[in-house]
Amino acid sequence: GALYSRKFTIDGEQISLQVQDTPFVSLEDDTDSICCQEQINRSIYWADGFVFVYSITDYESFRVLRPLHQHIRRIHPNANIPLLLMANKGDLLRARQVSSKEGLQLATELGGTYCEVSARENCEGVREAFQQLCQELSRSSSSCNGEKRRGLHLVRPKSPNMQDLKRRLKQALTSKGKSATAL
Repeated sequence: GALYSRKFTIDGEQISLQVQDTPFVSLEDDTDSICCQEQINRSIYWADGFVFVYSITDYESFRVLRPLHQHIRRIHPNANIPLLLMANKGDLLRARQVSSKEGLQLATELGGTYCEVSARENCEGVREAFQQLCQELSRSSSSCNGEKRRGLHLVRPKSPNMQDLKRRLKQALTSKGKSATAL
């Protein structure tokens, strides 16, 4: 899992966004419990918000979200942490395995918001979704009477493709980006 950082301004306030990509979350054999690395648990601990991304062309990527949310609730039992459910690959309608209705229904069940995007064809939709989540985070942090949760400090992972990944995230989060490959 790579850590991406980006600073931008929302409603006149400087926001520092760190996105921890958490790969390799999967369902255990024929159960509804998840199997994940310890690094993911550390990421869950320090997170102020969550973006659950699944592919509309891969039902298994959708199926893991409910157990992942339950896992997060065990780590943060009383927290009201903003959640965005993002359906990716909206450009591949002919290969769709998860309907928009199912995605919206799950987002409602989990208490989050829903969006369907195509990171490949319209990175602006991805940027807008992250901006919406950051606005939610900003509102919720201002209602905490100045108290902020202190998370764990994660060492920035080393990756041979880090520069490419940073460029793609920056492109997705800026309105100047024309298109991006899959994030």
